[in-house]
Amino acid sequence: MAVEKSEEEWRAILSPEQFRILRQKGTELKGSGEYDKFFDEGIYNCAGCGTPLYKSSTKFDSGCGWPAFFEGLPGTINRSPDPDGRRTEITCAACGGHLGHVFKGEGHNTPTDERHCVNSVSVKFIPANTSSVLL
Repeated sequence: MAVEKSEEEWRAILSPEQFRILRQKGTELKGSGEYDKFFDEGIYNCAGCGTPLYKSSTKFDSGCGWPAFFEGLPGTINRSPDPDGRRTEITCAACGGHLGHVFKGEGHNTPTDERHCVNSVSVKFIPANTSSVLL
């Protein structure tokens, strides 16, 4: 389900850093995100609209300095080429919030050979023991 809000509505519900990253396509500093080296069991939801995006079982330590996942939940993430054509941006399919970028063929030992490089600020972790439904 699409989540549409005005810029003012987004500014009212997001922190300045969340707004800069989710709505203005910013990037947090390498190694600064709270979920980079975090591996508890649960679900990662969009920090903007709450849509579940990733299962913790798809998270891996890529050493890149940002949380890395090898796949998102079906239908929750859109992909579009950056204007320079060098990278592919990933966004929340529900609200359009900027998550980060996806990279293919880097040789990580994952089922998809993809790395979803996600800003910690773009997601909110929900522990498995508090999730009503663990997907």
